[in-house]
Amino acid sequence: MNTRSRPGTDLVEPMLPVPYRVAERTVETHDSVTLRLDPLGRTLSRARPGQFMMLYARGVGEVAISLSGISDGSLGHTVRAVGAVSRALHDSPRGTVLGVRGPFGTGWEAGAAAGHDLVIVAGGVGLAPLRPVVLAALADRTDYRRVIVVAGARTPDEFLFRAELDSWTAREDMETTLTIDRRAPGWSGPVGFVTEPLSRLKLDPPRTKAFLCGPEPMMRFCAEVLAGKGIAPASIRVSLERNMKCGAGLCGHCQLGPLLLCRDGPVVDYAVAGPLLRVWEL
Repeated sequence: MNTRSRPGTDLVEPMLPVPYRVAERTVETHDSVTLRLDPLGRTLSRARPGQFMMLYARGVGEVAISLSGISDGSLGHTVRAVGAVSRALHDSPRGTVLGVRGPFGTGWEAGAAAGHDLVIVAGGVGLAPLRPVVLAALADRTDYRRVIVVAGARTPDEFLFRAELDSWTAREDMETTLTIDRRAPGWSGPVGFVTEPLSRLKLDPPRTKAFLCGPEPMMRFCAEVLAGKGIAPASIRVSLERNMKCGAGLCGHCQLGPLLLCRDGPVVDYAVAGPLLRVWEL
């Protein structure tokens, strides 16, 4: 069995959960919270934006959750309650001890896009895995040209990280568009899917890198809009979701054609993902 290690830490067996405590719990929406997890002793290897952890709720089960925040020793996970395990994680009060394995999978590798325009498109909870990309780009703002964020939600109340979104919208060194699926009282912003503001953007194709996360149809349609503007599929990265069980490429539950997404994904170039997503059976 392979192990993961970091200088100054013990070897960590990838199938053995390490205890982390819920240090902070922030309510984002009616069904989503952000948990800050601090280690109880041993710290796992530092994760990269786009990677995920396997989170274990004692007596309930384990589920893959992408990182929405990364800091020294602490992990940030935004959890939407959609099943038994995610509900148990969502409901965990401060002080709860959870099991954590990881980090697993591929990252966004936004640093490789230095010198380019960044187009970041999120649908619903897809903003959570993309948040570290935005924060990293803003921390090294001079490394990039334009930073464009397009985020969509069904209603205004379903946007994650609303305070941060408001601050991004107010910045003059980035372009942020928030859109909702249908009209709502008090909403004066755009109404429609994220493909609509995306289609209106004027881009410099050879100097543009795109990062997409959200429902699979949304990512496919957005990728096709960007490809229609001349952006190479290899310059478009998407985060794919399948049923992750082991996280280490052993069980095969997350197979998508020739890929095991816990190992070869979840972040994949659209040059690879596009043909696979067009096959209905996959």
